[in-house]
Amino acid sequence: MSKQYQQYSIEDFDKFDCLKLSKRFYLVLLFVLRGYLVWLMSVTNMKDRVSTMQWVYPDTNLFFLSLVSGLIGLFVVLIISLRRPNAPNWVKSLWPYCRALLIGALIFDFTINLIGFIFWQLTSMPWLICQGLIVFALITLCFTSKRMQINLIEFPQTLPEK
Repeated sequence: MSKQYQQYSIEDFDKFDCLKLSKRFYLVLLFVLRGYLVWLMSVTNMKDRVSTMQWVYPDTNLFFLSLVSGLIGLFVVLIISLRRPNAPNWVKSLWPYCRALLIGALIFDFTINLIGFIFWQLTSMPWLICQGLIVFALITLCFTSKRMQINLIEFPQTLPEK
């Protein structure tokens, strides 16, 4: 067993003998896709469909900007869902760049909020600073995760039947 896998147990591997995806992938995706999550929560709220959205996004333009910035995150979700042994070649070639895509999505999301603050005053300065700190923390988590690094190197392959 390679030294990079020493700290992992059998439960940490999937059915293709690849290390299961790091929880940091999902944490970053939750943040990037928060506009879509709020939209889903508001759609499923039968009593008042708009109140959830207005609570999180006081200005509808901010909500729409969040949806635009989440498009990169949706693309990463597509790549993750297609990550299997018989995946198309474009998935195999883009998989090692998923961390870069996630970091790009975080930076793009922060840039859109920064532009919204500067030009349209859609957010407050404390919220913008808080979001900047969250983005910085998530980017740091992406680069410090050994598990994420291993995930990006591995790609599932068909295993011989026993």
